[in-house]
Amino acid sequence: MTHRHPFPPARLQEVLSRNHTAVHLIATLARSTPAHAPIWEHLDTVLYDARALVVELSHVHAELDKVRRSQANMLAAAQATLAAAQDGEPDPLWYLRDEVAAQQANAFPRRAGGEAR
Repeated sequence: MTHRHPFPPARLQEVLSRNHTAVHLIATLARSTPAHAPIWEHLDTVLYDARALVVELSHVHAELDKVRRSQANMLAAAQATLAAAQDGEPDPLWYLRDEVAAQQANAFPRRAGGEAR
């Protein structure tokens, strides 16, 4: 089953491209009308902030993808556990234990010496 998001995904690369164009336009305007320097500086700051927000949003999207994948894997393990129990397998909880261990290993990777980071 495909889950649809209530809002279309932001096209972050397009946003960054428009931002880049706007930064160059503001720089050109600032050179041609230095009397308005405070306005241009303010707009430049706003555009810089927008770039930073786009970068942060891309990190949030990546983290959300990891959480969704983890949740889907845990749900699949739970379903496998229920099916195994219904089939009379000797250790149906193995599926959940295995997935929990895998997710813990990914959350706390071990260093070469064996201790968790």
